[in-house]
Amino acid sequence: MTRKPSRTRVDRNPPRGGKTPVLRPGAPRRKTALDIAAILISAGETAYEWRIESDMLRWTSNAPEVLGLRDARLIASGRDYAGLLDPANAETRASAVMQSQAEDNGTGVPYRVRYCLSAAPRAPKHWLEDTGRWFAGPDGRPALAHGVVRAIADPHERHATLSSGPAASAINREHLTEKLTAALQEATRLRSSCGFMIVSIDGLTRINESYGYDIADEVIGAVVSRLRTRMRAEDCLGRFAGNKFGIVLKNCSPDDMTHAAGRFLAAVRDDVMITAAGPVSVTVTIGGVTAPRHAANVHEIFARAQEALDRAKAKRPGSFFAYQPNVEREAIRRENMKVTDKIVTALNERRIVLAYEPVVATHGRAPAFYECLMRIHRPDGATIPAHKIIPIAERLGLVRLLDQRVLELVIAELAANPELHLSLNVSPASTTDADWWARLGSLLRANRDLAERLIVEITETTAIHDLDDTRGFVARVKDLGARIAIDDFGAGYTSFRNLRRLGVDIIKIDGEFVQNLIRSADDRTFVRTMLDLGRGLDLKTVAEWVQDETSAAMLAEWGCDYLQGDLVGRASLDRPWQTEPAKIRGALV
Repeated sequence: MTRKPSRTRVDRNPPRGGKTPVLRPGAPRRKTALDIAAILISAGETAYEWRIESDMLRWTSNAPEVLGLRDARLIASGRDYAGLLDPANAETRASAVMQSQAEDNGTGVPYRVRYCLSAAPRAPKHWLEDTGRWFAGPDGRPALAHGVVRAIADPHERHATLSSGPAASAINREHLTEKLTAALQEATRLRSSCGFMIVSIDGLTRINESYGYDIADEVIGAVVSRLRTRMRAEDCLGRFAGNKFGIVLKNCSPDDMTHAAGRFLAAVRDDVMITAAGPVSVTVTIGGVTAPRHAANVHEIFARAQEALDRAKAKRPGSFFAYQPNVEREAIRRENMKVTDKIVTALNERRIVLAYEPVVATHGRAPAFYECLMRIHRPDGATIPAHKIIPIAERLGLVRLLDQRVLELVIAELAANPELHLSLNVSPASTTDADWWARLGSLLRANRDLAERLIVEITETTAIHDLDDTRGFVARVKDLGARIAIDDFGAGYTSFRNLRRLGVDIIKIDGEFVQNLIRSADDRTFVRTMLDLGRGLDLKTVAEWVQDETSAAMLAEWGCDYLQGDLVGRASLDRPWQTEPAKIRGALV
């Protein structure tokens, strides 16, 4: 790219002499001027000026201390400094400046990179953040760069340097995007193809937990080094996101990409990595796509490479998957986009409503509480039931928004009817969602008398997925004064010990076992066992999907507390307590 000449004047006459030039604080200044060098030294940072044509580097006097070096003469030039950098760095100051595709319009071009400095193979590593700005000379190419370097002391931030640091990731994504855009344009112009891969390091969390962040950093650096040894000169590697790296493959056919993936997989997998904690075995998983055949722009390339990576991980960690168009998958994607728009529009237009299904006492059939079930009013007047929306909303990450809206509607209904008891279902995603918790807390604090009339239902599958998390959820809900019910109990076969540890108040026996009580001896045995278990733990029991009086009589004989199902009332958008006041007076005891 031809650069526009800079309007910034660059001094072409660096200081002479054999000693390393150093910027020292204490030079005469006006009393009103800030002592910038002294401030940097006090903050533990060092400033530099890099005159690129002569390659001379000038530093503030504290540079050796910040960089962990014994002598400033080791970093007198850009070449000297580059020689001290870890070869596994994904990006350095030199690459950020010299490989930049940006143009200096007279104010310079900013950069920020993170990298590791190691003076010798076995010397301690120093993680650094380098923030600066470069300026172009008359030819438009970088001629001067200056900035500030700080040491990264926090192990978590060190790990972010190579894995998930937002600034570093943004810079690398930008760099990858530039390279990928150029490769795609060239492939389109020459009627050839290019490739893009996302490489994910498998089990990095396990390595962090087992060995610590420093060893994980060593592993990441070693993976980068091994990948680079198997890349062609014209290919480009950079950080994509988290523990994922992107590789741009110029002039690359689908067969070429498959062969390259094989090389990369073998380079990482075939030999253990020697770290300070000993040998560590590591694999990577790769997803790739060729363009413009299977992706027309950079956005599609990134999305389809990520999709291919997901497919590879589902198939087997340590494998490669190349994106291939799929008519059915594209149709599902389009349908998901439509559903997403419908859900968001329904939320914005306040078309989320509640249907109320009664739960009644087994003896006397007085209402104990009503289970609130979500419905969506369509613009044409029709109503969409929850079971047609919730699975899709969970897959698309929208279920927490629906849960929050249902919570607001339930609390409003409780506030409007002081004798009413209601329950609501909470999806697994909302049990750990900070926004849902914040909303629940604020609503109950504003209406303190409502909590004792609120029941929060979670499915048994959610409860046993992570018992410790579920115990925490149950405790927090009960601390607010509400009660907890396990829905669909029996589907997950929770053990007696786990059920006792959870500390719930109610179990709702899965209707799959209740609906066939008359015909199935196995279901009768199972339901009686569940009722005995609930009674033994002093829990209230609800039988779901009760459809006939014969089943209701059996349940009453076995000691079931409450019934729910077609026999006692279906879910309705109408509020039965408004037409029959007696239906509000019952309560869960």
